Amino acid sequence: MDLPRTERERWGWCHGFKLHLLCNEMGDVLTFCLTPANVDDRDPRVWQVFTKVLYGKVFADKGYIKQEFFENLFNQGIHLVHGLKSNMKNKLMPLWDKMMLRKRYIIECINELLKNKANLVHSRHRSVHNFLMNLCAALAAYCFFENKPEALPVRIEKSRQLELF
Repeated sequence: MDLPRTERERWGWCHGFKLHLLCNEMGDVLTFCLTPANVDDRDPRVWQVFTKVLYGKVFADKGYIKQEFFENLFNQGIHLVHGLKSNMKNKLMPLWDKMMLRKRYIIECINELLKNKANLVHSRHRSVHNFLMNLCAALAAYCFFENKPEALPVRIEKSRQLELF
């Protein structure tokens, strides 16, 4: 990986990194990828890291909508489930996928826990080595958290309301 450009800011030196996280429905971080800040989330290099531990379905936001990206993941046995933009035609989606798509808040909770509880601070490091040590320490500390965000189990009742006889 090429190191991002280091720039002098008002408050000190700035290293432009982006942390890509992959988690499961239980709130466990499966893997992560660290890239320069200008790398797109759909970049093949990021997903090369993710697809090593990934199978089944991936639930993502609307920013991941790109036909060739979807086809590339589908050829690797991964089904990308995402919401629809306002200008897209409505598609049928299984109820389970629709429910799990609403559970994307888990990754936002993980980011919040890493920043506030595990003290992952990105603006105070003067060297890349200090930043990487802080990142590894925060991710290791998160693994030992007892109250991780998780998707509540979804139960779908079979109701007889729509039956005629």
